[in-house]
Amino acid sequence: MDSYTNGDITNGDIRNLAIIAHVDHGKTTLVDALLKQGQVFRANQAVGELIMDSNPLERERGITILAKNTAVHYRGVKINIIDTPGHADFSGEVERVMNMADGCLLLVDAVDGPMPQTRYVLQQALQRDVTPMVVINKIDRPESRIAEVVELVQDLFLELATKPEQLDFPILYASARQGYAVTDPGAVAPTGGQDMQPLFEAILEVVPPPAGNPAGPLQLLVAALDYDNYLGQIAIGRLFRGNVHFREPVALIGRDAEPRPGNLEKVFVFRGLERLEVPEAQVGDIVAVSGIEEVSIGDTIAAQDCPEALPSIDIDEPTVKMTFGVNTSPFMGREGARCTSRLLRERLFRELRTNVSLRVEETASADEFLVSGRGELHLAILVETMRREEYEFQVSKPEPVTKVIDGKVYEPYEQLTIHTREEFIGELSESLSHRLAQLTDMDNDGAGNVRLEYRVPTRGLIGFRSFFLRTTRGNGVNSSHFTEYQPMRGEVKSTFTRALIASETGVAVTYGLLNAQGRGSTFVESGAPVYAGMIVGMHPKEDDIVVNVCREKKLTNMRSSTADVAKRLSPAVKFSLEEALDFIGPDELVEVTPQNFRLRKKELSAGVRQRQRHRDRRSETAGVV
Repeated sequence: MDSYTNGDITNGDIRNLAIIAHVDHGKTTLVDALLKQGQVFRANQAVGELIMDSNPLERERGITILAKNTAVHYRGVKINIIDTPGHADFSGEVERVMNMADGCLLLVDAVDGPMPQTRYVLQQALQRDVTPMVVINKIDRPESRIAEVVELVQDLFLELATKPEQLDFPILYASARQGYAVTDPGAVAPTGGQDMQPLFEAILEVVPPPAGNPAGPLQLLVAALDYDNYLGQIAIGRLFRGNVHFREPVALIGRDAEPRPGNLEKVFVFRGLERLEVPEAQVGDIVAVSGIEEVSIGDTIAAQDCPEALPSIDIDEPTVKMTFGVNTSPFMGREGARCTSRLLRERLFRELRTNVSLRVEETASADEFLVSGRGELHLAILVETMRREEYEFQVSKPEPVTKVIDGKVYEPYEQLTIHTREEFIGELSESLSHRLAQLTDMDNDGAGNVRLEYRVPTRGLIGFRSFFLRTTRGNGVNSSHFTEYQPMRGEVKSTFTRALIASETGVAVTYGLLNAQGRGSTFVESGAPVYAGMIVGMHPKEDDIVVNVCREKKLTNMRSSTADVAKRLSPAVKFSLEEALDFIGPDELVEVTPQNFRLRKKELSAGVRQRQRHRDRRSETAGVV
C-alpha cells in the first residue's frame, strides 16, 4: 500500500463529517435542520422531524440506534453527514463510522454540558485524528449556561487531546430545533430561525477534504451493511484509494486476509436521504456498492490485481450476555411464525454482519445460543426487533461478561451519571446501594437540581433505567459508560420480590386472580391463558408461592359465581422488557412472542423444582458441616 501513497491528492469537492454527542443532545434534530436548509427537499414537501430516525424503535424510544449516512450540497461542495448514536450501548456504531470521517462535529447541550458519552465519543474521534469542531446546542433554553459549558468543553479537550493542534477548534452556538446557528453567543437569533449558514461555512473551512490517490488501485473499507430484496447485500464505506466503477472485478479481503474474487454490480452515492446510482465514484467519497455477497463490516474491497487490505475496524468487547433459546413453553408456536432453532440461529448470525458490537456463540444445546452485547439496552433492542419480525423464543436473565485474571473473577464496572431533582435522591440512593454502587461525586445547583456520579458494576445496572424512569416520573436523565474490569464482590439485591407461580394450565379467572392478589400483585388479567410453571405475579416474601389463578368459584343456591368479585380485582402489573429481564432470577426465563412477554420457570414442573430445592439444601448443609 505504501508504494501508492505518494500520489495522494485532496478532493476539495467533498467533506466527510460525523456528528457525535451524548444521547439526547440534539444530533438527529441538527441533521434535520441541515437537510432542510441544504435544499434536499422540495419547498412544499412535508418531512416532519427526526428524519434520520426511520426505524420504528428509534422513534418510539427517542434514541438513535444505527448510524446513518446522508449528504447535502453547499456552495458546490458535497458534505457527507454521518448521524451516530449517543447511547453507550450503541457506541460500536460510533467506533466503526469514525473510519469514514475526516471531521467531527461535537454537539453539547447548553444546559447539561459534557456528559459521560460526550467524553467517550470525543475520545474515539481524537484517537483517530479526526478534526473536531464544537456546537453548543439548545442555547434558546431559558436555563442554558453557555459560558460554563464552553469552559467544561475546553477542559475536556485539554484532558483528551493527543496533539496540540486538536486544542484549536471553533465553537458555534445553535438551536437545532429552531434551525439556526451563530458564531457569537450574544448574537441575536435570526427572525423565525432557519439560518444554518454559519455552520455550513465553518464545515467547509474547518473539516479537511479527504485525501487519496485516484490513480492507485482500488481500496474501499466497509463500515456499514444494508440489504435490498432486488440488489442483495449492499456494502457501505469510504474510498481510501482509487475510483470505483460499476461492473468492476474486485477482491474481497476479510479478517482471514485471504482475497476472494467478486464483481461490483452497481455503485451508489448519497444525496439527501436517497442513494443515487452512478457509473463511478471518486476517491474520498462515501459510497454504497452491490454485487458482493458474504461481506462483513471491516472487510476491504480492493482491486483484483492488487488486493491490499486496509486496517480492519477494532471494536471494544461486550460487557453483558444472555441466552437466546427455542421457546419450550406449552404455548410454543401459537403466536410466532418463526419458532425453530434453525431459524433462530440464522437470524442471530445474520445480525453479526451489521451489529458489530454483538457476539453470538453456540452452546452445548443445539436449541440455545449465548449472545453478548454492550449493555442491557443493546440486547433488549435485539430482542424487540426479532419479536417484531415474528420470531418466538425465550431469553435468560442478563449477566456480566466476566474474566478470570490470576485466579480471580473480574467483572465490568461503569461510571453512572444522574441528573434529577433532589426529592428523588433518597429512593435512588437506596436502590443503588442494593446494586453495589458507590457514590463518587455529588453537585447541587441550589435550585433543587442535583448531579450524582456513581461507580457501579454492570450487573447492578440491569433494570435500573426502568426503575429510574418510574421513580423520577420522567424528571431526570441517567447515562453510563464502561470504565474498567474489577474483582467481582458482593451480591446485587433484586429490586423486586419473589414470584407467584401458576399451578394449573388453563385460563385465568377473576376468582382465582382475587385469591392470588391476597398474596401479592398479579401480572395477568382475567381471560388470559396461563400454563403451569408460568410466573403470574409477585409477592413480598422470600420463596416462590404456587397459586391456582384458574380456580373458579363454586356455585351455590345462595350466591352467583361473580358476586362481590369484579369490583375488588386490582389491575394487572405490566412490565417492560427491561423490567421483566430485571425481575427474573437465574432459574427463570422470559418467553418472547410477537404478541406477549411471559415470565416462566425454566423447569415448569412443580415436583421437579421441589426435588431440586431439596437437593440444593442438602448440598448446602453438607458444605457447612
